[in-house]
Amino acid sequence: MTEKVDCVVIGAGVVGLAVARALAVRGRETLVLEAEGAIGTGTSSRNSEVIHAGIYYTPGSAKARLCVAGRQLLYAYCEARGIDYRRCGKLIVAADQEQVRTLQRIEATARANGVVDLRWLTAAEATVMEPALSCVAALLSPSTGIIDSHGFMLALQGDFEGAGGTIAFQTPVRRGLCERDAIHLEAGNEDPIELAASVVVNSAGLHAPDLARRIDGVPRPSIPPSVYAKGNYYVLQGRAPFRHLIYPVPEPGGLGVHLTLDLAGRAKFGPDVEWVNKLDFTVDPGRSEGFYRVIRRYWPGLPQGALHPGYAGIRPKLSGPGTPGEDFLIQGPEVHGVRGLINLYGIESPGLTAALAIAERVADSVT
Repeated sequence: MTEKVDCVVIGAGVVGLAVARALAVRGRETLVLEAEGAIGTGTSSRNSEVIHAGIYYTPGSAKARLCVAGRQLLYAYCEARGIDYRRCGKLIVAADQEQVRTLQRIEATARANGVVDLRWLTAAEATVMEPALSCVAALLSPSTGIIDSHGFMLALQGDFEGAGGTIAFQTPVRRGLCERDAIHLEAGNEDPIELAASVVVNSAGLHAPDLARRIDGVPRPSIPPSVYAKGNYYVLQGRAPFRHLIYPVPEPGGLGVHLTLDLAGRAKFGPDVEWVNKLDFTVDPGRSEGFYRVIRRYWPGLPQGALHPGYAGIRPKLSGPGTPGEDFLIQGPEVHGVRGLINLYGIESPGLTAALAIAERVADSVT
């Protein structure tokens, strides 16, 4: 027997939960289908927990607009809901005069994105703030912070369920069919359920393109390929002598090996990006050797042997190595022609920061 439901969100990561919450608090009957047994077990559990300011993204892009808007919403939400966070700030550091010119371009991009609080620091000013740091100049981003991402997701889940929403765990979507009156889904394992939904939001993260291919009626040319960028992270033995996040100037294909902190003060370094064709979250201890040389450009005092394997995260990219970075792809009926279907593709960093803004955009598009 087919059960009718107003809205279905597929995926209980941070973005899926934010979207489901936004729909439910607007009075929409909403069901979340999650393949695993708990919230946030995929990409959302393997990130640096940084609240990004919106500095690097192409002006006018969805990443730029949604990161800046999402950051403001996120800080306010943390205050309102008592979620643990710290507006610790970060330093983007130049190792030589050529990189100072890169910092100037970064500042211009940030201003175009509406990030107007960056502050220039001389080498002396930077080392007063962070005595262990080595640089010729730096940009201070006071709007950058860190967050308890699981606490954030738990708050989203609480709001969603408080507004009448339901999460069905261990309920993977097996297939779907687009018809004029509804989108039909078959979900579950041994005893699958059949649903007919007016709205379906595909927020399956790394699996979003594969999921779209299992829904008959979604034009295949509208579905991007699945491209996986694996980032390996290493943790520092002992406490780092830093209070701010430390980022080198960006490198082609990423932001370089940067230092982030968690709320307990532990330091993590990464990523080094490798392109993979399967989901493999193991961290090779040998890959840390290349980190020491890079990190010592801004922290000469990094002790040999202090880095240990931490975790790996995989980003759902829309293009591979050597190609320009892709934007978030929030794809609706105007692209694929299926009424009521929203596909969220390539929701990588700064997806955590932008989650509440992405949710508002999706909810606005279906209400």
